[in-house]
Amino acid sequence: MDPDRPDTPFYEQLAALEREGAGFVLVLLVEALGSTPQDTGAKMLVTSSGLHAGTVGGGRVEAKALDEAQAMLRRGASAPRFVNWTLKTDVGMTCGGSVKLYFEPHPAGGRGSAWPIWIFGAGHVVQALVPVLAPLDCHLTVCDPRREWLDRLPRGRNVRYLQVDAPETLVPEIPDQAFLLCLTKGHATDRPILQRALAERNFPFVGVIGSDSKAEILRRELIAAGLPPDRAQGFHCPVGLPFGTNHPHEIALSIAAQLVTARDQIGGRGR
Repeated sequence: MDPDRPDTPFYEQLAALEREGAGFVLVLLVEALGSTPQDTGAKMLVTSSGLHAGTVGGGRVEAKALDEAQAMLRRGASAPRFVNWTLKTDVGMTCGGSVKLYFEPHPAGGRGSAWPIWIFGAGHVVQALVPVLAPLDCHLTVCDPRREWLDRLPRGRNVRYLQVDAPETLVPEIPDQAFLLCLTKGHATDRPILQRALAERNFPFVGVIGSDSKAEILRRELIAAGLPPDRAQGFHCPVGLPFGTNHPHEIALSIAAQLVTARDQIGGRGR
């Protein structure tokens, strides 16, 4: 079932946001007295883009609740809170009544949110890499135009596979805190993804499979296409720590090791 479809059950949409590591706030109407626009138990999910799913009644109550939820996301709030609003004095409605709302923030990439990793490509290295990463507390998204290669990958609760002919079009959908890997079948298919990722987004880690000479060519082409030189330095190529051979399984191990190392450095974790 696609969590982005409007008929997807509410809690499946909540679980999808958690898997992706997206920041959101669960808003629950816990008490409604008098002439209120919704009944007790109404709920909604709010992201930085606005209302994601559900409703607490629409109108001014919902607009005020949306503003409060998005303010919590902007300041990185992690503690839940209750609010009591009188509809006439606090919300500006003519009808009487009051509402009590519960706001539960889920910060992007915070505790309880899986580590999002987006992999472009499904070839031999990815076939070896997915089984290494899947047991970790992460959420993997693998994108490739070749259905036959995607079908070879193992199924898992935290893995999803997207068949798409123009993978670079997915870049705007990737969570801000995701690690991105360009492991496609070649230079020509890596570059459009990399161009959009570096020009439009600011991911904490971007890796590209290849050699030092490929990295140099990519940087020249990215700059020629209008990317500032400092942004053209914003990816790791060759991706992976410098150990092992060129066997796909050893490359996969070196990439996984670099990802975990970068994750721990960014998050201040370590032994």
